[in-house]
Amino acid sequence: MTEIERRGILFVFSSPSGAGKTTLTRRLVAEDDRVDLSVSATTRPPRPGEEEGVHYFFKDRAGFNTLIDAGGMLEYADVFGNLYGTPKAPVLSALARGQDVLFDIDWQGARSIGRALPEETVKIFILPPSAAELQARLQGRGQDSDAVIAARMAKAGAEASHWDEYDYIIVNRDLETAYKEVLSIVAAERLRRSRLPGMSGFVADLAAIR
Repeated sequence: MTEIERRGILFVFSSPSGAGKTTLTRRLVAEDDRVDLSVSATTRPPRPGEEEGVHYFFKDRAGFNTLIDAGGMLEYADVFGNLYGTPKAPVLSALARGQDVLFDIDWQGARSIGRALPEETVKIFILPPSAAELQARLQGRGQDSDAVIAARMAKAGAEASHWDEYDYIIVNRDLETAYKEVLSIVAAERLRRSRLPGMSGFVADLAAIR
């Protein structure tokens, strides 16, 4: 059976550091070929092994600002002196061909994307089961000093306060359960009538059967 034409979706994930967002989103991209990870643009120089268009779109500051002035960025921010942002053209192209795009960004970027493309955007916030569990996860990484962990915990509280700007909330008590919840959201959003421009033709063909 021919697949019914579908418009793509922007799945925007945010969470405090340590809540499991990266694990969940990378698994979704790896297991579902209808989901692409958004590629950001940046003014920072490439690091060894990074490829243009795969890890980032590398631009000089003038080129980045030209895109901003032309309305070519869905969202952008200055991070420690370098500009980072999401070019609009590749995202719109993916949506038009029915490909979903996944964003792993903070609440500010999520807010910008939601304002730019409200009908196409689905925002998902991942929360840890408790502050104590989040701290244990951060400590369990063995990567950060106590001072850095304390700073991440403070930032987590500020980030979590924006939970009510999101369409779905997942409390990641168990990774497998949380992933099943992600899959449920993805499946349900793909079945929305408003996302299926090909459905009218499909139903017309059914009605024509005698």
